[in-house]
Amino acid sequence: MGNSRLGCSVVYIIIVFWPGYSWEAECSWDCSLQELPTPMADSTLIEESRPYAYKEGLEWGYEEGVEWGLLFPEANGEYQSPINLNSREAKYDPSLLEARLSPNYVVCRDSEVINDGHTIQILLKSKSVLTGGPLLGSHEYELHEVRFHWGKENQRGSEHTVNFKAFPMELHLIHWNSTLFKNVDEALGKKNGIAIIALFVQIGKEHLGLKAVTEILQEIQYKGKLKTIPCFNPNTLLPDPLLRDYWVYEGSLTIPPCCENVTWILYRYPLTISQLQIEEFRRVRSHVKGAELPEGCDGILGDNFRPTQPLSDRIVRAAFQ
Repeated sequence: MGNSRLGCSVVYIIIVFWPGYSWEAECSWDCSLQELPTPMADSTLIEESRPYAYKEGLEWGYEEGVEWGLLFPEANGEYQSPINLNSREAKYDPSLLEARLSPNYVVCRDSEVINDGHTIQILLKSKSVLTGGPLLGSHEYELHEVRFHWGKENQRGSEHTVNFKAFPMELHLIHWNSTLFKNVDEALGKKNGIAIIALFVQIGKEHLGLKAVTEILQEIQYKGKLKTIPCFNPNTLLPDPLLRDYWVYEGSLTIPPCCENVTWILYRYPLTISQLQIEEFRRVRSHVKGAELPEGCDGILGDNFRPTQPLSDRIVRAAFQ
């Protein structure tokens, strides 16, 4: 099941053929973060140059009644994400602390912030890696991008829930196993291929590390807009220096094609952003500038979260008691 929520959508099908795309059998899409084919100025319109390349002719959205599984077979899998985390049923696993989860993140220069019509993404060019914790041996997982999911109101927005409680925002740090694979394309859908750190976000004090993003959102208000920011530090997104209180489970991407074999690491303690900062996200639009919207559709990008999926026979592990 893809989604069920209030909202509206504007569908644009733009077929762009670029060299260099590869099509993985497991996922039916090229899910890589592609470099833009030519240098582009800040706030340039970048029609369909999204990090996740769509299979031509297949569009998706978060509007009520859309069934992702009809277009993307992987979305019908047994181990889909997101899920509800029942904290009392999570199993404490001390082995998670034997090799400390260690993000070796570096300050990223000239990061690209993109409005792709579904979310806001930060594409990172500097090499930051994640090791330890639940990850395979001494393998390195390279940080590829940051994605945001938020609600139009503070009562909803996160993809995962904790004891059925939703947060107003959730952000994802998406990594791929650079020890086993050559690129994110090759890693996607493969065992030990992808690891995602999920961070819940609540309303509170201003988040200084995200100011570089929230301050330029009006410049990329419309779908297809890009802005290069001179400096972004992913370390500011981590909740505490010890990095011990987290849950782990095996799931999938939360956007099409919903490939599985994703290791999810969800931190117990949320980040905080100010009400003013989240309102900047709520001003972002899901359509290109000047588009004619259907009656009753405001074109606001928000409520871009997939509903929770069945846990099935999976076990959620906890690195804390």
